[in-house]
Amino acid sequence: MPIKIAIIGAGAAGCFAAANLSLQEGDTVALFEKTGKALQKVLVSGGGRCNVTNACTNVKDLLDKYPRGRALLQRTLHRFGTADTVQWFESRGLKLKAEPDGRMFPETDDSRSVIDCIWHAMQRNGVQVYYHRALERIESSPEGFILHFTDASPYKADKVLITTGGSSKQAAGGFLPLLGHTIIPPLPSLFTFNIPNNAITQLMGLAVPNATVKLVGTKLQQSGPVLITHWGLSGPAILRLSAFAAIDLASAKYNFKISINWVSPKTDADIKEEISYLRQTQGKQTVLSNKSFALPKRLWEFLCQYSGIDAATKWGELSASAQNKLCETLLRDTYQVIGKTTFKEEFVTCGGIDINEVDKQSMESKRIPGLYFAGEVLNVDGITGGFNFQHAWSSAYVAAQSITLR
Repeated sequence: MPIKIAIIGAGAAGCFAAANLSLQEGDTVALFEKTGKALQKVLVSGGGRCNVTNACTNVKDLLDKYPRGRALLQRTLHRFGTADTVQWFESRGLKLKAEPDGRMFPETDDSRSVIDCIWHAMQRNGVQVYYHRALERIESSPEGFILHFTDASPYKADKVLITTGGSSKQAAGGFLPLLGHTIIPPLPSLFTFNIPNNAITQLMGLAVPNATVKLVGTKLQQSGPVLITHWGLSGPAILRLSAFAAIDLASAKYNFKISINWVSPKTDADIKEEISYLRQTQGKQTVLSNKSFALPKRLWEFLCQYSGIDAATKWGELSASAQNKLCETLLRDTYQVIGKTTFKEEFVTCGGIDINEVDKQSMESKRIPGLYFAGEVLNVDGITGGFNFQHAWSSAYVAAQSITLR
């Protein structure tokens, strides 16, 4: 018997689900989008290149990349993992390539090629896309669903998939609270740290390949590249920490302290040994001119000056107190963060539909039969590196297969 399927939200999850529905003769698919464009996050991701997925294929390792949603991801990633994503796109003529850090992009380096690939698959499924259709509420009954839009145009469907994405405001999405599901308050999950009026921002543009950033007073920390910006700090280590500490940082109203090990993974013993060696072998050289710690020159000079070491000081003249201060600065440089970057559409939220109320095998609501969820609308989020798109593809694929299962 033919079914009418409605998908709410034309983002990555909604469009990928529409592209993967196993339709039978007579089935119809309507995709509703409240804005005038589809796949906008895909378009802007990776600076317009689209970080489609990650080269990591081990599910256990993948799960470590998600601060929230592990119980659901254990099922969806086994059903449709990163290797499946690569195969899906490549079987449709779009080859992906892996960069040294594991991120995977289309060989075209153009997000539009990803969009075209998904769009062509949607067209083959005969999906009808309706723009500027904001959902206001959903009526459900044993006979199916009636979708009510803000333009007062109802639509009847047998099955409904919600893929409205995340939101920086709990109240956004209007109709979600009316579904009877528990909504974990959405919060920003990937953002950079503002350090207003701090001299380090004068070094904007400098990057350290591997630093460890710790949230003071907790065990939360992340390692990786750190970028100094005109407003504070960014880069993968900062973004990952913001994801894993999202709830803590929101509770602190984005006013908190971080500690940075600029020479990670070096320890106190490593630094003291290196300073001792430099004093013995390069005692007549100035501390500021030394490059032993492999930091950008301007950052090294900044950290030395912060440690009270002037330009004329030689390694052989470095006092014990100055050595201790330099060691402390290199390993535990502390900053007061006040605020975060403006919430941007390419970034991610934690929060959303409680995954305990969703069947993890099918993505169907445990409360409303025939209602499904996929993508960022769920309380699932990952760090940077293609992991959030992978969740979108995985959950959307599982939902699509379940919706059309007869």
